[in-house]
Amino acid sequence: MLLLLIAAAAMAAIIKGADWLVEGASGIALRAGMSKIVIGATIVSLGTTSPEAAVSVMAAWKGDAGLALGNAVGSIIADTGLIFGMGCLLMALPVDRFILNRQGWVQFGSAVLLAVICYVAWWQHREEPVIGRWVGPVMLGLLGAYLWASVRWGRQHSRLHAHEDDTSETDEILERASGDSWAKLALRFVVGLTLVVLFGHILIICVELLCLRWGVPEVVVASTIVALGTSLPELVVGITAIRKGHPELLIGNVIGADVLNVLFVIGASASAAELPIIDRGPDAPTGGIPEIFLYLHLPTMLVILTLFRVYIFAAVRRGRFLRWFGVPLVTIYLAYLALNYFLSMSGGGSTGT
Repeated sequence: MLLLLIAAAAMAAIIKGADWLVEGASGIALRAGMSKIVIGATIVSLGTTSPEAAVSVMAAWKGDAGLALGNAVGSIIADTGLIFGMGCLLMALPVDRFILNRQGWVQFGSAVLLAVICYVAWWQHREEPVIGRWVGPVMLGLLGAYLWASVRWGRQHSRLHAHEDDTSETDEILERASGDSWAKLALRFVVGLTLVVLFGHILIICVELLCLRWGVPEVVVASTIVALGTSLPELVVGITAIRKGHPELLIGNVIGADVLNVLFVIGASASAAELPIIDRGPDAPTGGIPEIFLYLHLPTMLVILTLFRVYIFAAVRRGRFLRWFGVPLVTIYLAYLALNYFLSMSGGGSTGT
């Protein structure tokens, strides 16, 4: 009962924190003359991916480095398949051609880069495939370039499309934001982000303990709740953004979170320690994740992101993402969870997600 009460209180704090985060982020974006999708893909995503980064880097330092790969890939699948898919089902999400054609390719390219590194390492060293520590600084360097390019694209977007922001909705938001100082908007954003991340972590712990006490297999908890739990900030912020009339934040946050799960999470983790790709058992010198990662997780990530690229191409031509776009994404995500469970239970091994 105590765990249930703590979980309920944590969820209430997360929802309130998401309200403040979205209000602060949208106000900052409009005051700075930047697109909300850029703010979502940079500032908001840096905050909401912090649980993944914290879990992965701590695991790397403790010798369980393989968890970083499973956590990052599992979060990308959850972000794009479940969160963006649910967003599409809730409403026809708007399209920003200028930003999507740039951020979207960075999202896809980052995931392909990670997959190539993993498969090349596996092909070259079948017995002990690892991602070397040299990958960490490279990823972090690409992260810096991505953030710099995002800010530059945001400024170009503001100059090229300033006339398109002359809508009653934007005027209303600007009017509200104009009454708040930069300090107040920043404080609202930081406090909201802190509440989402902190109480999101507390909620994950409560749900894990409840599932284990209720007899839910630990492998199921590891392969579903942890991956979805570390993506909880993106989920709550995305739904809140739609509810408060800022769907661009959801799109930007999903794209940015996917990019940061590769460049930030993997980059920081690889800098801390080598990342073994395959778990050879308890007697192996370093911890890894089962081979199911190569056969199920990476292919699922690439399929979902390829489908997302197709959706971007179609949405740019139509001017919006259609609501039915969410059906295949959510279906793939649910199928991934089911396959993950059955393969793990049939002897494929537990997963790092």
